[in-house]
Formats: sequence, C-alpha cells, structure tokens
Amino acid sequence: MTTIEILLIVAAYLVGSVSAAIIVCKLMSLPDPRTIGSGNPGATNVLRVGGKKAAAITLFADMLKGLLPVLVAQLLQVSELVLALVGFAAFIGHLFPVFFGFKGGKGVATMLGVLFGFHWAVGLATAGTWLLVAKVFKISSLSALIATALAPVYIYLIIGTSEPLIISTSVMTLILFWRHRSNISRLLKGEEGKVGKQDSPTE
Repeated sequence: MTTIEILLIVAAYLVGSVSAAIIVCKLMSLPDPRTIGSGNPGATNVLRVGGKKAAAITLFADMLKGLLPVLVAQLLQVSELVLALVGFAAFIGHLFPVFFGFKGGKGVATMLGVLFGFHWAVGLATAGTWLLVAKVFKISSLSALIATALAPVYIYLIIGTSEPLIISTSVMTLILFWRHRSNISRLLKGEEGKVGKQDSPTE
C-alpha cells in the first residue's frame, strides 16, 4: 500500500469524525443531541431535538462524510481493496470520532454515503429500500436494518463479485446491527417508536 493510499484512509477517518449533528445543533442554537432524546448524535435524534430542517442538514452532511472520501479514492483510481478501506474508515470515523471523545452516531447516513460512492445504483437501491420500509412501517431503525442488510446483496447484483466491497459492506452492516442492539430489542418487544414521535428514542 502506498503512502497516498494510507493518507486517503486516514483522511477518510478524520472526515468521518466530524459530527454533523453536534455542529448543526450548535450553529442552530439547539440542545446538544447527546444530552436529549436518545442521546445519539444522528439525524433521527436531531429531528426530535430541532425539527425537519436541522435533521435534513445533518442527514445530508453525514452522507457527504461517507461519499466524498470514496469519490476522491475513485478519482485516484485506487484498488477495490483501498476503496473498501476508505469507505470503512469514514464509517468508523462517524461511530468513533476522534474529535468528540470517540462517541459518535450509529452510522446509517454515513454508510449510505459510502455506498453511493461505491456505485450510485447501490446507494440508490439501499436508500430506496429505506424509504419503502419507512413508508410502510414508519420505524427508522427497522428501515435502516433492512436496507443495510440488503446492501451487500445489492453490491453483488450491481457491481459483481467484488470481495473487498462486499466484505467491507457486510462488516459495516454487522457493526450497524450491533449499534442498534437496543433498537432490535425494542422491535422484538413491539416497543420501538415511530418516526416523528418526540418520545420515541429510536436513534
């Protein structure tokens, strides 16, 4: 692995470490998302704290954190292994941000950005799945779990047998499921809150 490739991976982690939720809430004079609602610095909790505009900005910024490093890697024509590592580094940066005490969000939006970077159709298929499940069940966590679980399948169907990308995406999915373990527990009990309810600590 070259020095440039290593720097790309490190830079992806640092970009991922920038917490959009915390910054957006601070700029909009909203409560710190880590101290209210679910305590998670992500778009769903920002929706609860500050409404649709703040949540939309957070969602878009978190997606960009995953998308931009991967696009840069694509432009530099790195190998699929390096591309997979760059995407994974951005995802891990969001979960364990060096700038915020290694306590970050659950990674759904950043992972989606990474998938768009891998291939636009993979990102579109995953986002479409999230929207479809959200429309039917109106549960953010369930939408995220189903969409990301299908992401490795979408990579196989759209990109082909790319082991680095499939493995990277599968590991991100497993980590994301682990981060959503409390949500999964509530889903199994039928207690998971629906999108838009202020007292529903889904993310």
